Amino acid sequence: MNDLPPLRDMIAEHGLRADKGFGQHFLLDLNLTAKIASLCGDVSDAALIEVGPGPGGLTRPLLALGPQKMVVIEMDARFIPVLEQTGEAYETPFEIVEGDALKADEAALIGDGPAVIASNLPYNVGTPLLIKWLKANPLYWRRMVLMFQKEVADRVVAPVGSKAYGRLAILTAAVASARLALKAPARAFTPPPKVDSAVVVLDPLPEDKRFADLEALEIVTESAFGQRRKTLRKSLGIAAGKAGTSSESLLETAGIDPGARAETIDPNGFFRLAEAWRAAKG
Repeated sequence: MNDLPPLRDMIAEHGLRADKGFGQHFLLDLNLTAKIASLCGDVSDAALIEVGPGPGGLTRPLLALGPQKMVVIEMDARFIPVLEQTGEAYETPFEIVEGDALKADEAALIGDGPAVIASNLPYNVGTPLLIKWLKANPLYWRRMVLMFQKEVADRVVAPVGSKAYGRLAILTAAVASARLALKAPARAFTPPPKVDSAVVVLDPLPEDKRFADLEALEIVTESAFGQRRKTLRKSLGIAAGKAGTSSESLLETAGIDPGARAETIDPNGFFRLAEAWRAAKG
């Protein structure tokens, strides 16, 4: 790391600017990036995956953790030279994949062994990337340290009954425990976004505690929260239709009051509802 020029100098040298079209905001606060990296824990026996590294503000402290291997996935070709320069300054095997992370096969990229995913996620793809990683089968990651817009982070960790509680919290709870680890004010970024950000740490549940049918869970939660002001008797109509049954039948099988609203049902209730949907679907 001592061989590298200051990050701002490298950005200036390569003429790099954040591209709003990619949802880019450079994270240059060294104290903040060090704190984010520390949330990964001991990675000496694991591979590290970073999506959207940009000029490498978080990449440097992640490499300093000394993982067995590090893979960065970057869609913007402008950053490849500066990332190559960064990787050459460390002993850790370092691979740059230029492409769309939504299409990447991370499990194949890391090979055998566990992985930790740590990223300041581009705002425009944070939610679909999280869902993609939650649905990974088999689950190859043992921790994820992810920065989202604060509003999205709140939705990931939201408890039942809260305003932010919905589909994202339930899908997350099916696979992992999640906690809000730290907040990042807009001023920590260049250029500053219009909203604050926050880092969420996700650890997978034991395999026997996970809910496996995320496809069914996505369908029932999308239907239920698509009309969250309505009772489940009414809001589940779309999901019930896909299974060739009625909302009342699904809710009766799941042991849920048809007059309840979606935000009052805890994740376990939605897991039962997803099981009922799958059974009706056949």
